[in-house]
Amino acid sequence: MLILAIEGALARCSAAIWSDGTILAEASRDAARGQAALLPPLVAEVLARAEVAATALDAVAVGVGPGGFTGLRAALSLAEGLAAAAGVPLVGVTTGEALVAALPAAQGRQRAVWSVIDNKRGSIVLECFAPGSATPEGQPQILALDALPRPPGPVAIVGDAAAGVAARLAARDLDAMLTDARLPEASALAVIAAARLAGALPPRDATPLYAEPPAVRGA
Repeated sequence: MLILAIEGALARCSAAIWSDGTILAEASRDAARGQAALLPPLVAEVLARAEVAATALDAVAVGVGPGGFTGLRAALSLAEGLAAAAGVPLVGVTTGEALVAALPAAQGRQRAVWSVIDNKRGSIVLECFAPGSATPEGQPQILALDALPRPPGPVAIVGDAAAGVAARLAARDLDAMLTDARLPEASALAVIAAARLAGALPPRDATPLYAEPPAVRGA
């Protein structure tokens, strides 16, 4: 199975080609803006390096957020077009799912995981994962930094707001481990998408989860 994964939710654009458990090619660019211009060349690059035609794909995976409006729309529009042209499924993967998939196995199995995304309005968007779980519990929540809940136990923190959240939890004498997983990568998206297509994880469509209150509440 060949999966093209596209990620543009946060300040890194990336694309990857996955084939039966192996990443054939991946490329990324760090950029807070300009995803609409950056993503098509990245996709063309990984397709060329993997020697895969877009029409040969079996599925397209795309990051659905939480994330910024511009980056999500750019990634979703490109993914939708490629999936439609190839006549293949389009699979959604949340930012938190991709970040959790990139963690060392011990961190994700022994601790709950909080994926925390800066919504640029003084708050964070939180996805909560039980220990060992690849999918979040419920929908993302928008919280002020001074209104963070108490984790049920030891927690690992991922996402672009991880440093601030981990510091606040540690100041409350809570067991919060700051990880290196800050920005999602397309290679991790592909792993989650493959599990979805195999029926090992529940399906998710490509409905975007924006990091602004109205869109997240309505998702």
